[in-house]
Amino acid sequence: MDISVTGPKIYYTIPIFGGINITQTTVSLLVVTVLLIVLSYFLTRNLTKRPGRMQVVVEKLVSMLYGLVEDTMGKHNLKFAPYIGTLFLSSIFGTLVGMTQILRSTTADLSVTLAWALVTTALVWYNNIKNFGFLAWLKGFTEPIVVMTPMNIVSEIAQPVSMAFRHFGNVAGGSVLTALIYGALAALSSALFSWLPDVIGSVLPPVFQVGIPAFLSIYFDLFSGFVQALVFSLLTMVYVGGACPPPAEEK
Repeated sequence: MDISVTGPKIYYTIPIFGGINITQTTVSLLVVTVLLIVLSYFLTRNLTKRPGRMQVVVEKLVSMLYGLVEDTMGKHNLKFAPYIGTLFLSSIFGTLVGMTQILRSTTADLSVTLAWALVTTALVWYNNIKNFGFLAWLKGFTEPIVVMTPMNIVSEIAQPVSMAFRHFGNVAGGSVLTALIYGALAALSSALFSWLPDVIGSVLPPVFQVGIPAFLSIYFDLFSGFVQALVFSLLTMVYVGGACPPPAEEK
């Protein structure tokens, strides 16, 4: 059994700024972005007051998104719903493209999940400074007592790192585990049917690879991918919502 686990393949390097790599992840991100734009266009181009089935489904999903954001972040933070929805769909579709066996899952690349986590952290910092002031934001690192300042700084840095590694680790780990099991099943098939003549053995498919990897893909790519996208989105809502308290008149 010969299995190699490597990073995304580099297709081309743009010779500027020391070299910018165009990798499998870059192509997958582009495909996911175009796919989401096309879906958004076709699902919203003919909206009517008497909606058809597709429009009803889309409106229900959008209502669920806004309801989740309102329940988690408060009604005053509904402006973040498009960002949360984009983040969730990018994660879901980014994981699902890996099932094509042609494209690489974008969420299996740490640079992608880390970029999302850093954007979330930037939103948290920006809204903390906007709503409480720069000095109050800095003072927050010294609470509840000054000696906790180093720990608070480490915690602030660890927040986006943990978000990124959690999402990346589950998706990438599932891909590696599936590849290992797929290779092991091929080796098992080869060992069990090694007694057959070479002519028959060369055309006989690895029977143990039929079905089992498909069930693994359903779990790691569909179920686990959905759960990780939901967890990442919920954490984003919690962190950003904490930096955007309701106005005084709504308290």
